[in-house]
Amino acid sequence: MVAQNLNYEGTLRCIAKHGPSGVILTTDAPTDNMGRGESFSPSDLVATALAACKLTTMAIFAERHGVKLDGSTAYAEKHMTTSGPRKIERIVVRIDFCAGIADDMRPKLENAALACPVAKSLSAELQQQVTFHYPD
Repeated sequence: MVAQNLNYEGTLRCIAKHGPSGVILTTDAPTDNMGRGESFSPSDLVATALAACKLTTMAIFAERHGVKLDGSTAYAEKHMTTSGPRKIERIVVRIDFCAGIADDMRPKLENAALACPVAKSLSAELQQQVTFHYPD
């Protein structure tokens, strides 16, 4: 269990504190939903969490197998519904690997990313479009 403590600050802004580390994170409602959009929105954090989980899960696998992922990056973009209840409809994630990933490790790393805990925790209704790019 990891505790998170949040305070509502007014004007659609929350301040979250990570229990174990004390790191502070601010959220704002997005500008298209009455907010200032000056920080991550809660739904932005879902997309960010998905991309970070994929990178982290691959890095755990890579560490165990002596593969260097340093310099690899992820891009995440969320798409909200345009009708019906407001919710995340689709998250697009692109993983850009650093150079030097052996051909035999690529599908293993991709499988690790696709099976990350956040991906498994999201509703099956939410579309996850994930692509992997290698520079060589």
